Amino acid sequence: MLLITMFAVSVLSVVLPVATASAATAVKLTGSPIGTPSVDYASGGRSLTVNQPSAAFDADMATYYASYGTQYTWVGLDLGRPHVISFVRFAASSSPEGNMQLGVFEGANEADFSDAIPFCVVKDSPLGGRLYTERVTCSRGFRYVRYVGPEGSRCNVAELEFYGTEGAGDDSRLYQLTNLPLVVIRTLGEAEVTSRVTYIDGWLTTISNDGTTFFTDTLKIRGRGNGSWEVSNNLAYGGQVWRKKPFRLKLAHKARLLDMPAKAKNWVLINNLSDKTLMRNMVAFEASRRLGMDYTPAARLVDVMYNGELKGTYQLCDKIEAGKNRIEMTEMEPTDNAGEALTGGYLIEITANQDRDAANSIFQSARGVPVTIQEPNDDDLTTQQYDYICEAFSRMEATVFAPDYTSPASGYPSTLDVDAFLKHFLTGELCGTTDNYWSVYMSKDRGEDEKFKCCTVWDFDLALENDARTYPINTVAGYLCFSGKSSAARGMKDFARRIVNTQEQRISELWNEARHERGLTADVMLAFVDSLAQELQQSQAYNFLRWPILDILVQQNFQTLGSFDSEVAFMKQFIIDRIAWLDQKAGYRADYTGVSSQRPPLGGTVYASGRTIVMAGFDAGCTYRVCSAGGQCLGVGQTSASSVVCVVSPGVYIVTVGNGQDARQQRKILVR
Repeated sequence: MLLITMFAVSVLSVVLPVATASAATAVKLTGSPIGTPSVDYASGGRSLTVNQPSAAFDADMATYYASYGTQYTWVGLDLGRPHVISFVRFAASSSPEGNMQLGVFEGANEADFSDAIPFCVVKDSPLGGRLYTERVTCSRGFRYVRYVGPEGSRCNVAELEFYGTEGAGDDSRLYQLTNLPLVVIRTLGEAEVTSRVTYIDGWLTTISNDGTTFFTDTLKIRGRGNGSWEVSNNLAYGGQVWRKKPFRLKLAHKARLLDMPAKAKNWVLINNLSDKTLMRNMVAFEASRRLGMDYTPAARLVDVMYNGELKGTYQLCDKIEAGKNRIEMTEMEPTDNAGEALTGGYLIEITANQDRDAANSIFQSARGVPVTIQEPNDDDLTTQQYDYICEAFSRMEATVFAPDYTSPASGYPSTLDVDAFLKHFLTGELCGTTDNYWSVYMSKDRGEDEKFKCCTVWDFDLALENDARTYPINTVAGYLCFSGKSSAARGMKDFARRIVNTQEQRISELWNEARHERGLTADVMLAFVDSLAQELQQSQAYNFLRWPILDILVQQNFQTLGSFDSEVAFMKQFIIDRIAWLDQKAGYRADYTGVSSQRPPLGGTVYASGRTIVMAGFDAGCTYRVCSAGGQCLGVGQTSASSVVCVVSPGVYIVTVGNGQDARQQRKILVR
């Protein structure tokens, strides 16, 4: 039996009245049985006579519905008119024994279920021939209701009963599986995503804030990733391929999904199949922020359902692209073909996976470094723009390998943003990733004097001591990225070594600034991990029930520890050890005075009062930002004489107040 501990998630929200059907007034609903084609177990073929959808509604435990297929198969009722469901009763067949665990109940008002959302999930493994009851708290009314069997099953449902009251209901409280936001994806014709290039049409719905907030839009969806895509299509166990696929999403309209900063059409869902903590990317993104990267992708942990099947825990995050609150640079037009307009902005990726990404224009630098042009994309990139960025990159590369390569006037400091490169380098070293120079994003903004810049970090599912090729990381004498254990795109180790080996003092300054000024301490990072672990407790239980891999080596795993908590504890110890290692390597100074002594003081105080966070004594017009310990932005605004932010739940919150003139306060506040 699956035991799941319930807890509240810290959010800023208004809880609306709930309009669910009362169990006292609910009646057993009747309608026309519907479902996917049935199977005749005797012949193994499709059946028009036995195991039909009607068998699930005949009050006879000896008969049952069984589907011909084993994925996206279902049985349900057309109720004729919308009804708000108050509870469901269900029984698995006894012979053959039905497996209903993680089966999903959905409702819709379109006959093709294109607008379907879930309203119940079978959490435990019901015994065959026994009727179970689950209460439903979804306030929307549905004409069509159904049970979708888990992948690999034929449903094998002996009985289904739906109880409710007639009416359209409302959207004041929809269903969430856990405390995490729920992302519901439907595709046209319930098609499977099979390509990383070709999009298919579909719909997306997000449900969050305990079911009180939802968003829906049409979208196009395709696969994404390299190693994560290959693993999700080839990981086989017990005769079944485990298709927990990563996805690229393109909405029809720009939106701030789950209140993330960017209003955009393009988003990604990362599957984290090889990462049994489910949080390594989130932890690395926090390290990036603590090290002062100008842009770190926004991300939220979510539960995902795809065409009625539970797919587990994912990470919804920004697509790496130019845009406000993403990589902020000039976005080019096809007409930008001469003069200053031709000089930017460009987004490129140095990647060893270049040959796999035929959808983008590619080139090799003068020294053979493989580069993919991400923006402008293929549809908009002109010949003049292609020629310019090829030549500009090779000119920058030439300064790195020039005889006077450290010269501020003619060496790499004249063409490359050194601090951005070193912050990217330190993020990779702190997290211990072999992919730091396997894939590197750089931008080049408009202006002949604008420098190439490592604009973001990405891809850490095998980092933080999760890779057999680099384990044990802390026994490597020098920086991991230069060792024989690490991987890199052609030419990138030599490229990076020329810069890092001549920036020892600046590396030390940036490391100490992060350690002293930006809260990059073991205590802070472990508290961040603990907050994510708490946030994930419900979802990870479902995820590893859906994908039981805690004892299986996946991709480059070198060990299995058997439980989510053990995997998290192991990663926490690595963080402690790795910070200590970098303190020695980069020259941590306990007497550091650095940047803070040069900043003007910022008056005011931040404290908790009940379920509110108070910012008092700041000048009017200072900006504030309130985040959960897990990094979710919960509120931004400007201070007045006394600013108050209400929070829903106890927990640790990070409050940053700044005046726009390099003065700021950052405080960790405990709300009890």
